Amino acid sequence: MIRVSSEGYEPISIPLDSLSPVDTEKGTSAGLIRGIASAFSDMGTPLSGFNAFVSSDVISGSGLSSSAAFEVLTGTIIDSLFNEGKAGPVKIAEIGQFSENKYFGKSCGIMDQLVSSVGGPVFLDLADPSEPVIESVVFDLRSAGYSICITDTKGSHAGLSDEYSAVSREMCNVASKLGCEVLRSADEADFYEKLPELRKVCTDRELLRAAHFFDENKRASLEAEALQCGDTEGFFELVNSSGASSAMLLQNLFPPASPETQPINLALMLTRRFLAGSGASRVHGGGFAGTIQAFVPSYMVPGYIKEMERIFGSGCCFVLNIRADGGYEFNL
Repeated sequence: MIRVSSEGYEPISIPLDSLSPVDTEKGTSAGLIRGIASAFSDMGTPLSGFNAFVSSDVISGSGLSSSAAFEVLTGTIIDSLFNEGKAGPVKIAEIGQFSENKYFGKSCGIMDQLVSSVGGPVFLDLADPSEPVIESVVFDLRSAGYSICITDTKGSHAGLSDEYSAVSREMCNVASKLGCEVLRSADEADFYEKLPELRKVCTDRELLRAAHFFDENKRASLEAEALQCGDTEGFFELVNSSGASSAMLLQNLFPPASPETQPINLALMLTRRFLAGSGASRVHGGGFAGTIQAFVPSYMVPGYIKEMERIFGSGCCFVLNIRADGGYEFNL
């Protein structure tokens, strides 16, 4: 039996004699644990039970990859206890994604899991998801005079799985009309050339989201290059451009079913007004609800936190540090 008691939540018990998906566990931490245990079992790992008490300051459902962090934690425990640590960070990330897709019921990619598992600022190339290319990006934001501020706008990601699934589903639909499985394999020039024909078989939102994909792929490479070169201002310009594209093309700043509730947009408007041209800001995580990220000049951070808390409540805004390590066993 795997027993996990997470501070503030009901304890979870997963019997190891039955690791098939359970419908009632979809969207729950229990489903994630069962899926991770199942993946290790399928690898031939001799599982045994354990008891774990978990305490975390990662805000659940806010866009800070709390599910990925939990998956990496669970995978690292099982790998350390029963697999001699042989799986490693990339395999643990893959197992986390598998569990979230098949047991939790959310069709996410692997980016959040890889970043949580590997640790540190990284540039990822997922042309082949089974063999991700991972490059460490050496950059110290604080020495450049900036801090990463995360503001929780108090909107939860819970219940938004359909919105996230629609993004990849719609992009894949455009790809299929271009004769490809995914947009990474499609030709951007071919996409724009065939727009009249594509509009007959794709929705306008699908096409806008595909356009975002093509631009965002290029921006990701340019962002990594800017950081490696120490071009902070160039990086901020790309972040702002990415955020604008998320709003206009990807359309993930609020759920379409609730257009009257837009805390992400409100927080971004207030951030741009406060920064007055300095730094950068954009939606954080998968969007639709949750958090925004802002790159704030360090001397402005106290004032920025005060302004965000004035609108979204005490404790909503905090400075984020990027830890150099991912999941690992720490022995006292």
